[in-house]
Amino acid sequence: MNAQTSPGKVSQNALAAEERLVREDLAALYHVFFDLGWCEHIYNHITARVPGPEKHFLINSFGLAYNEVTASNLIKIDLDGNKVVDAPGRVNAPGFTIHSSVHAARDDAHFIAHTHTTAGVAVACTDEGLSHHSFYGAMLYEQIAYHDFEGISTDLGERERLVKSLGNKNYMILRHHGLLTCGRTAAEALFRMTVLQRACEVQLAAAAFGKGWRPLPEEILRRTTRQMQSEIAKGFDEKTAFGQDSFEAYRRTLDAKGSRYRD
Repeated sequence: MNAQTSPGKVSQNALAAEERLVREDLAALYHVFFDLGWCEHIYNHITARVPGPEKHFLINSFGLAYNEVTASNLIKIDLDGNKVVDAPGRVNAPGFTIHSSVHAARDDAHFIAHTHTTAGVAVACTDEGLSHHSFYGAMLYEQIAYHDFEGISTDLGERERLVKSLGNKNYMILRHHGLLTCGRTAAEALFRMTVLQRACEVQLAAAAFGKGWRPLPEEILRRTTRQMQSEIAKGFDEKTAFGQDSFEAYRRTLDAKGSRYRD
């Protein structure tokens, strides 16, 4: 006999199938970030909320390199840091502090990516923060949140302040620390990190000239950001979700070289 479910509720089998897809997407993200060099050996973290009302989320097992992360070895934890299912491995404490705060506060932030790239940290150390006077920076005009450095993020008391700094934005520069992006999907979080990372790289390269920026008019900055927001809303070609084509191209590359992220 088929299992019956209450009206308006999703069956446990359906939730398990959805979680499997989230696990594969998140594991793929780890491998993409590894290939792009957006990881600091074992010390960074990307997370994904598990479907369901409990706000459980998945995080990498501390000690694994990004290219060792698989769908099955991701650890599922609750907002208090407890393992939902017994699994080997442990959770990076700063990773829990940062990601649990956002997952608790933002229902739309299903995927959260955090990096310590050289370009990202360099920009995070400047007084002015991100310059918007480039192709990439212009897409992010008035879209960036900033959070002041409080030391290594092991103090759970920082969570409230971090969420307040982020607000409803999907891009954040953690001063003296690194970058963070949010997305409804893995593709969104990846695409946003790509734009933010490229903006930081261009800013760092331009600074090497030792000359001032050629400024863009505010009208152009606002127009470029509106264009970006419009593309996010419609998914560029109105057929695929924002950034999904790019993410799928990365996954095909992973599959072609025999990556075991799906395991």
